[in-house]
Amino acid sequence: MPQSKTARQAIRVSFEFFPPKTPAMEEGLWNAITRLAPLRPDFVSVTYGAGGSTRERTHQTVARLLRETDLKPAAHLTCVDASRAEVDEVVRQYRDTGVRHFVALRGDGQGGAGSAYQAHPDGYRNGAELTAGIKRIDPSIEVSVSAYPEKHPESPDVATDIEMLRRKVDAGATRAITQFFFDNDQYERYAERVRAAGIFVPIVPGIVPIHDFTKISRFSAQTGASIPTWLARRFEGLENDAQTRSHVAAAVCAEQVLDLADRGVGDFHFYTMNRADLVYSICHILGLREDSTAVAA
Repeated sequence: MPQSKTARQAIRVSFEFFPPKTPAMEEGLWNAITRLAPLRPDFVSVTYGAGGSTRERTHQTVARLLRETDLKPAAHLTCVDASRAEVDEVVRQYRDTGVRHFVALRGDGQGGAGSAYQAHPDGYRNGAELTAGIKRIDPSIEVSVSAYPEKHPESPDVATDIEMLRRKVDAGATRAITQFFFDNDQYERYAERVRAAGIFVPIVPGIVPIHDFTKISRFSAQTGASIPTWLARRFEGLENDAQTRSHVAAAVCAEQVLDLADRGVGDFHFYTMNRADLVYSICHILGLREDSTAVAA
């Protein structure tokens, strides 16, 4: 473990979930929420995709979180395949439900991560415009946005990404959550460039526990996140050994977070994949303990 650069801050976490598509997936989601809620995350976010059915599932999940738990939900919102009027109506519906926090994203193309994005002719074109639209509807709503330590795959360079982040912050965003990464030096260099550019909102590391190294490698190739050689070696030969793979994944992820904490980072956003056990184990290693008064479905 690298030597501490600063006094380690208290670690605070948030969790991301995705809306279920089937009754079995819904049961799995709420089992995960019930397992993780006692860790008292700062907030939990629920992803959002293009298409009416996906949007409705997100809304149902967020509404249930508000109705049945003490958790603070953040609803993801994208620009994909919707006019400004349609997006604004979604914002108002969430606000009327009680949502006070959005994660505003441009979103991927209709083909998913790595596919070409085409803005709706009457829609918001990017995260900065979407953030401004949300704040016009209700200036008191909190807006988080995305950041990319290794740059967005469509950006020509990191400087262009940082300028887009500036536009999102100028529009009213108060937090940036990063794409997942595994090289903490890359995150630190990016954060230093963001600060040098005069942007001082929190840059919260997005952390992905590795349930399946093959799948993560494939997704990393689509999103532009690099896989260090040392990380690949940690998982060599474990394709058919789920138990050891889980132990290694917990250790690798906890090491990453603790190293970032030693560098002065205090907040972490976990991409849970709706699976609680590995995330719970990692959080336990990080020193988080259950609050028995937390309420979940």
